[in-house]
Amino acid sequence: MKLDILETLLVQHHADGATLSAQDTSLAQAMIEDSDNDAATSLWDEADGSRGISSFNASIGLVHTVPSACVDCPGFPWPGWGLTTTTAVDQIALLRELLRPNAQLTGAQQEYALGLMENVTESQRWGVTGGVPSQVKVALKNGWLPLNSADDDWQVNSIGWISGDGRNYLMTVLTTGNPSEQYGIDTIDQLSAMVWDRLG
Repeated sequence: MKLDILETLLVQHHADGATLSAQDTSLAQAMIEDSDNDAATSLWDEADGSRGISSFNASIGLVHTVPSACVDCPGFPWPGWGLTTTTAVDQIALLRELLRPNAQLTGAQQEYALGLMENVTESQRWGVTGGVPSQVKVALKNGWLPLNSADDDWQVNSIGWISGDGRNYLMTVLTTGNPSEQYGIDTIDQLSAMVWDRLG
């Protein structure tokens, strides 16, 4: 969801002929590089929440992504935007907006977003980086969410662009029903390594 928030905000500013403020730039960096939930909530609100994000998603054809209608959701201890539903196809489309010339984002905005994704904090550089050599460029965003208090039902997701060593591809893996966070991470790491090897 955090990449969707960022792209929505960038498109809104592009349409208004404005750039992100210093405060928004700081929040965006925390949201993408450190996966800061408070920063994401602040930018979600600024982007007009589910209404603003739904409008952006419709404009780029994300027909299977439904932003959560609440931020403070009854019985849910995490920010409600984490309950947004999506598909792997929609997430690939979201990534493509950062790589192909389009009317929504300027080249500078695309480079800015990808730069944040390339600098995700080391502890969160798992998932689509699995099996990828360190010298290869990976711009990614991961997401993880426990769905119950027993901590045995996790959603773990990883999306990104991998470019280098003769390969250039987008990859999205969305998982649910993981018995632990680490199980989900390990699963995506292994899938990523398989894809990297098969494309060689």
